[in-house]
Amino acid sequence: MKDDSILQLVTFKLENDEFGVDILRVQEINRMMNITKIPNAPTFTEGVINLRGKIIPIIDLRKKLGFVSRVYDKSTRIIVVELDGIVLGFVVDSVSEVLRIPRDIIEPPPSIIGNVESDFIEGVGKLQDRLLILLELKKIFTNTERKGIEKINLN
Repeated sequence: MKDDSILQLVTFKLENDEFGVDILRVQEINRMMNITKIPNAPTFTEGVINLRGKIIPIIDLRKKLGFVSRVYDKSTRIIVVELDGIVLGFVVDSVSEVLRIPRDIIEPPPSIIGNVESDFIEGVGKLQDRLLILLELKKIFTNTERKGIEKINLN
């Protein structure tokens, strides 16, 4: 039986901020691997990887959300997700945990949070000692960006 009052999230960090995405969107989490660059790709697109025979576009979530770039390290991860039939990977600083939180601790987002425009934000979870920003991954890309990613995603 599904409990709609509980959210299951994969949480990750960018800088000192903690974000969460619905676990049902996440296909897998991988260590950083070699990324093949793509000419004329959007600045936030790192390139593509070959994941078990599938070509997957890789998006640097730091760049896409307006954070300063940083060198990848041993904590860097690629979160592979599926958005409306498009499989892609998001590079994040680190993955924290799978978290189950009550839906009633989620508040609507303020109009702007740090570097992240609130269009991408589903809500903010108030945990005991920290805030968790819930991202709506489908809203991160403009229609033009989405079309560009779809072209890369053709296998």
